[in-house]
Amino acid sequence: MSAAGPPAGTAPGATTIRTSLTRVTSELEATDRRILELLAEDGRMSFTHLGKATGLSTSAVHQRVKRLEARGLILGYGATVNHDAVGLPLTAFISIRAIDPSQPDDSPERLRHLPEIESCWSVAGEESYILKIRVATPAALEDLLARVRAAANVSTRTTIVLSTYYENRPVLGAGAAEA
Repeated sequence: MSAAGPPAGTAPGATTIRTSLTRVTSELEATDRRILELLAEDGRMSFTHLGKATGLSTSAVHQRVKRLEARGLILGYGATVNHDAVGLPLTAFISIRAIDPSQPDDSPERLRHLPEIESCWSVAGEESYILKIRVATPAALEDLLARVRAAANVSTRTTIVLSTYYENRPVLGAGAAEA
């Protein structure tokens, strides 16, 4: 064995095995990432089409998707709803801040029952949370604001969306596109 061999205490050939495993792992991650990108664009894509796009067999894709689901990388599948068509054309973001900061920070739980709230994010800054809501009319928004304030004992700041250019875009491939 030469002086440039494996580190002391390492079995001969271990460095080569570790390097090979690293290469295989990154290849697996790239394939899984591609599957995630494809499903983020079209959650209804068949295993057959996923296989064609990734060079895998249908059964191999099925196994990988099940593994991604089990690992929590795929949380679910959903439809993109036309909110205008279902009578909820008004989208707004409501920033909330506790009126009494000494009280427990349980606003998300206090607001969970309000069906108009689509998303709730904890944020850094002056406000504690931002809510994404959908309602039918400005009057419905005014009513919702009163219910939010009463339920969570918070002050609100509201931004109404005038138009949406894009929403819920898949961003998994963003880093790869820049490389």
